[in-house]
Amino acid sequence: MKRIMNNDSENIMKKVMKKVMKEVMRKEEGLDGILVTIGLCIIALLLCVVMKDSLTGFIQTIVTEMTNSARNILATAGTMAFGGAVS
Repeated sequence: MKRIMNNDSENIMKKVMKKVMKEVMRKEEGLDGILVTIGLCIIALLLCVVMKDSLTGFIQTIVTEMTNSARNILATAGTMAFGGAVS
């Protein structure tokens, strides 16, 4: 399995998560929604860092397919996308 993070990165990530969890778990009235939002943002950022290569490939696949579809539509000028001729 490909190693994405080295030991230094893992230690830093553990320290950050420990501090975040300590702050998130502290109960204060009126801050629950904000803390949940911050927690979700942190999780999303971590996923982006860890899944960068996979995400890049996924986006590239989508862009390639959309480009091919656009070329096909432009190459069939005078016909509608569903195959009917324009009269």
